[in-house]
Amino acid sequence: GSIHDFPNFDPSQDAEALYTTMKGLGCDKEAILELITSQSNSRRQEICESYKSLYSKDLIADLKYELMGNFEWLIVGLMQLRWPIRCGNLVQCHEAMEGAGTDEKALIEILATWTNAEIQAINDAYKEDYHKSLEGCLSSDTSGHFRQILISLATMNREEGGEDQDQAQENVQVAAEILEVADTPSGDKTSLETRFMMVLCTCRYPHLRRVFQEFIKMTNCDIEHIIKKEMSGDVKNAFVAIVQSVKNKLLFFADKLYKSMKGAGMDEKTLTRIIISQSETDQLNIQWEFIEKYDMSLHQAIEGDTSGDFLKVLLVLGGGED
Repeated sequence: GSIHDFPNFDPSQDAEALYTTMKGLGCDKEAILELITSQSNSRRQEICESYKSLYSKDLIADLKYELMGNFEWLIVGLMQLRWPIRCGNLVQCHEAMEGAGTDEKALIEILATWTNAEIQAINDAYKEDYHKSLEGCLSSDTSGHFRQILISLATMNREEGGEDQDQAQENVQVAAEILEVADTPSGDKTSLETRFMMVLCTCRYPHLRRVFQEFIKMTNCDIEHIIKKEMSGDVKNAFVAIVQSVKNKLLFFADKLYKSMKGAGMDEKTLTRIIISQSETDQLNIQWEFIEKYDMSLHQAIEGDTSGDFLKVLLVLGGGED
């Protein structure tokens, strides 16, 4: 991760420093950024408690009062309990289904890449924050096979554990047979999607990697290529996201970050969601994949597409200078 706990931690000292930065007219945003990004989320919770104890005030409320815009959103988000879920994935899951239209790409990225434990945390927080179930919202806002895929992922139907060589051979044999039928003029594309869903949405990740390898040996084709050729729309996008994530999740995120900054206009939601959710886990490894594929640093890419205080936060969370 890009965020690490600084040594000699004293929550009262950090609480006092934050209070000082916000005392009087204006505030020292640079100091706030440095203080808050110098500790993990668990330590930030201790700072909040010390702040309350010392000043009988709520630190998050004071930060909201002093800051504004994207800078406020990110800094306040960093202070939230279970912040990678609430500040990144949870809010954007909710936004993806609110108002006119549904942001299918955001739902796919979030649900296709997180583990059962992480999705359980999203489910719990969703019910706590919005007083409704994530499964119910997905059911209302999506349809068909795409809805079945998302609900299967959201209800944690995926097995856990290692690979099973015998089962992998069976999965590949079934997929190959269904593919032959689907390739005929009267082939059943619906059956193909259903069978692929049973494998991609329920099998454990190490097992899926074995399935992909065996599929290439048996058919001389990559399963991602088959999905792109035979399927379309949101179902195709969901399956491709699962396959790419299973093959190399770090590269999957690196690609998403690059596309969020490519071309006219920047996709701030995707950019911040990934950097936030990975800053305490895999962010530096994602940076390496980014450099390897695009021959430029994530730092350079972010610098070229953002500015101001928002830029400063993203650079810190993204790992700073590569």
